[in-house]
Amino acid sequence: MKQDSRENRTVPVMVPMPAERPYSYVVPPGMKVEPGSIVRVPLGPREVAGIVWDGDGEAVDARKLRPVSEVFDCPPVHEEMRRLVDWIAAYTLSPPGMVARMVLRAPAAFDPEPPLEGLRLTECRPDRMTEARARVLELAGEGHAWTRSGLAHAAGVSLSVIDGLKAQGVFETVEIPPRPVVARPDPGFARPCLTQDQQAAAEVIRGHVEAGGFSVSLLDGVTGSGKTEVYFEAVATAIEKDRQVLILLPEIALTQAFLERFHDRFGAKPAEWHSDLPPRMRERVWRQVAEGSVRVVAGARSALFLPFRELGLIVVDEEHDPAYKQEDRVFYNARDMAVVRGHIGGFPVVLASATPSVESRVNADQGRYERLVLPARFAEAALPEIKAIDMRRSPPARGGFLSPALLEEVDGTIGRGEQALLFLNRRGYAPLTLCRVCGHRFQCPDCSSWLVEHRFRGQLVCHHCGHNEPRPEACPECGSLDHLVACGPGVERIAEEVVAHFPAARTIVLSSDLLGGVRRLRLELEAIAKGECDIVIGTQLVAKGHNFPNMTLVGVVDADLGLANGDPRAAERTFQLLSQVTGRAGRSGRKSLGLLQTYQPEHPVMEAIVSGDAESFYEREIAERERSGLPPFGRLAGVIVSAAARQEAESHARALRRAAPSAKEIDVLGPAEAPLALVAGRHRFRLLVHGERRSDMQAFLRAMLAEGPKPHGSVRVQVDIDPQSFL
Repeated sequence: MKQDSRENRTVPVMVPMPAERPYSYVVPPGMKVEPGSIVRVPLGPREVAGIVWDGDGEAVDARKLRPVSEVFDCPPVHEEMRRLVDWIAAYTLSPPGMVARMVLRAPAAFDPEPPLEGLRLTECRPDRMTEARARVLELAGEGHAWTRSGLAHAAGVSLSVIDGLKAQGVFETVEIPPRPVVARPDPGFARPCLTQDQQAAAEVIRGHVEAGGFSVSLLDGVTGSGKTEVYFEAVATAIEKDRQVLILLPEIALTQAFLERFHDRFGAKPAEWHSDLPPRMRERVWRQVAEGSVRVVAGARSALFLPFRELGLIVVDEEHDPAYKQEDRVFYNARDMAVVRGHIGGFPVVLASATPSVESRVNADQGRYERLVLPARFAEAALPEIKAIDMRRSPPARGGFLSPALLEEVDGTIGRGEQALLFLNRRGYAPLTLCRVCGHRFQCPDCSSWLVEHRFRGQLVCHHCGHNEPRPEACPECGSLDHLVACGPGVERIAEEVVAHFPAARTIVLSSDLLGGVRRLRLELEAIAKGECDIVIGTQLVAKGHNFPNMTLVGVVDADLGLANGDPRAAERTFQLLSQVTGRAGRSGRKSLGLLQTYQPEHPVMEAIVSGDAESFYEREIAERERSGLPPFGRLAGVIVSAAARQEAESHARALRRAAPSAKEIDVLGPAEAPLALVAGRHRFRLLVHGERRSDMQAFLRAMLAEGPKPHGSVRVQVDIDPQSFL
């Protein structure tokens, strides 16, 4: 930090805006700041919170700079987090100010939480003793400070009893520190009895935590093998070493069962961090993580940017899940950034999955990660038998989507008092609605996608921009009444078919866009786990690690759905999704069955799942990636150009392509119209940049963007390093 002859210091401050570097401010006399301090600074006509950054302020006369307005009474952002912000910004080609913005997500937490007003017993006693007053004095006599309402509730008296005692001087007012959001977990609360395989894996990762230093362990176990119990042992060791722990989950808002399992093991729940957390709770969690009173956080990908003081372990559960990739403003993969965070902080990272990503498997095969395998289910429960139903030989009845073979198995399952799950990764009632008279198709006015019918709500909805409109009675094109037909199935339509076949069965539809939100989903997941329904119809959220003890049949309605696009990860994702969803069956040890309705039973993905030979699938997929030079054997980046006018987007994309530097090891493909060519009224073109493993993709892209035209008008350019989506 700079200091001039009049002792005016200048400091760099990273502000939460698309800034490529910190801005310089002068520190007023008497104000104390250090790297990591969270400060309030003027920015144009307003004031914002920022982080004092490392290095020096600009070498300019301090008199020309604006002063820091305030230093918040908050622990400084740790050096490791500041290094992570810089690393992510450089890797993803994002402005570091926008990465720092993710650290500053809870501005109300920058000031200390005010203490509570409490009461403590004095030497005085009331002039008249009653039974109610005696109960109050007995509780308060232990010397603890109580809140007014807490003491009244514990003693079973009215607030007026407490107020009367206070008026007589029996209680004095004291300050009580803010309550912790969660109790401190106890690593010895309920130590589990592990199997031999679990014990061996647990000893390895416990050893990494005890030794300290950076390492990555890939915990590769079949569904139901007890991976959670294994990494809980690493969590217990980290707590014993007085280190904080972060557990990343792909769908934290839906994993109430995970929080309860954590409570059963440690006697307290972890702090939660996700978008559905109430703002006041988010602020308290952020502050207590920074102060160190929260020791374990279970959170979605954004929890990676919480200001931990003493982070000593990160666990990434379901590490293969695409939900870890953020594709808004800053494009990053939380799994990969968790590994970077562990490397910067010098502590272990555990990746857990029943179907690891190809990238993680290759890293393990090449010795960068340590692979720990759990080959069998806990308590010797058998994996489900998997069979393919060839839809060419066993087609559904006219107007239906469930084959006779699947319906027969559902009937037998619910007849035995067991549960069946029908899986279709398509929300709503139908993906397309058209008029049988004139052929009119209902398309989103702002996107190049069909409107999805949601019959439960009576709406036609776009799943890309959120546009919705009532489902009309007549065709808006030709005016024909009662000639609108739904094409193809969604989960709501499968539910309609199920009710027609099994009218007495208790049926639940699980989909992320049903009314009632997260609270309803949690209640329904709890009901399924308790056996309070017979048939579950669900989208991919049912595949995310849930434990349904009474479920013995899983039927996949359209196993080919994920293979019908040009995504280079289509085979891998389909294998992972189908393996995960069929793994919901038979977890309590009962004989179970998984049925895949497919028109391609000879496809390598279907053969691998039916045979249970995951290793052959990985070998084939890895070999294909290596031949094609695709990740992790090559590098990919997407450049998405969007604008209000198609011509504007296309011409800017072509100009960027012409500006690409010459490089032997890097090719630029495109521009081409994106598969989703119009989203929210913006036309989209894509460039795909493909390079060798050792190529400097970031330097190439920086040069291309620097030489190309600067975005103007409505044009926006987004860079996606290591893209997961190709839409």
